[in-house]
This record gives sequence, C-alpha cells and structure tokens, in this order.
Amino acid sequence: MVETCRRMNSSGINQGTAGNLSVRTPTGFLITPSSLPYDTMMPEDLVEMDFDGTYVGRRPSSEWRFHRDILKNRTDIDVVLHCHSVYATTLACHHKTIPSFHYMTGIAGGTTIRCAEYATFGTQALSDNALKALEGRTACLLGQHGQISLGKTLESALWLAIEVETLSRMYVQALTLGEPPVLPDDEMERVIGQMKRMSYGLAPDPDGTNDVARPRPAL
Repeated sequence: MVETCRRMNSSGINQGTAGNLSVRTPTGFLITPSSLPYDTMMPEDLVEMDFDGTYVGRRPSSEWRFHRDILKNRTDIDVVLHCHSVYATTLACHHKTIPSFHYMTGIAGGTTIRCAEYATFGTQALSDNALKALEGRTACLLGQHGQISLGKTLESALWLAIEVETLSRMYVQALTLGEPPVLPDDEMERVIGQMKRMSYGLAPDPDGTNDVARPRPAL
C-alpha cells in the first residue's frame, strides 16, 4: 500500500498528502492515515478499521466513510483509490460526466464515467453520492473534488486511476475543438464485451470467428 501511494504521486495523479487508499482485510480494511506525507509513511502507519467505524492506530483518512461504504457494498472489489488528478478534477469542477467519446471509456464498466454530485469532503453525503455514481462502474469523478477508482488489486486500481486521468486529459483537449462525437451504446456494448473477454485471458473476438490470432502448430 505504501509503495502504491508513492506511485500515485510519482505518476502525477496525486500531489502532497491529497488522496487516500484502502484495501479489504478479512475483518475490515486497511486505510492510509490522515495528513501523513507518502514519502515518510511506513507500513506500521496504516490504520486498521472495522466496518462499524472503529479503528486502531493513527487517525484514519478523513474520507474513511466512502472507503468503508464502497468496500461494504461492492464485494466485487478489494481496493479503493482516491486521488485529485488534475484533468479528472478539472472535469469534476464542471460536474462533467465523461461520455463514450473514446472507446476506452468502457474500462470503467459502462458507456460513461459518471460525475457524483458535490458534497463536503469527509461526509456521509459524499459517500452516498459516490456510491450512486459507482453503480455498475469501477470509477467515477467526484463533483468539485477528484476521482475514485476501484480494483481487485492495488495494481489494477492504480492502473485504472491513471487511465481515467488519461481519458480526462483527452476529453478536456477534445472539448477545445467542440463537443466530440460519442460512440453509440451498441458499439460500447461490443467494446465492453471485448474488454471482458480479454481480461479473462481470451481472444477479443467472440467464439465462432474464424479470423483470429492463434499459435502456429508445431512442425
């Protein structure tokens, strides 16, 4: 977790002590402490929390509520990553949902990456808004705040957060030329289906397609 936090900053998706990270445990979750720079953070500084809000050790991140609620309600994921990446936050400041202007929008599990309504940081209202924006998704923007990305592993959550920031940057730049065209829902369904097949280690082409990449038979 500490290494992932440092990679958040070195990758440019986070700055200073902003952002936070949590990982599910057998009895609750581990979360980063409040206001501790990542470059001085040690594994023993991570905070053990239960889903009832009790904790052991340092004071947890002020955003512990949405970490708890997401992990409690989303049993399909084990990691919650929150950061204030610049371009995602730029869109969030305008409460803009990222549409399917590019096929990679499907990496979050749907045709859009939604932006949650604004609520004061650290509040239950923010957690409730985040849960709503994450329905059927593994990433969302937080109105006038930042972004959240989810994953089964630390690596997958970090990868998704970087991809969301990349998409956000492309969308901001595309908007300088006007509102970009959006891929239709049926095409995005095909894209998401291909992404799922590839994540399972299968070829992107559906079964029954003859023209597929395949190993050359041994001589």
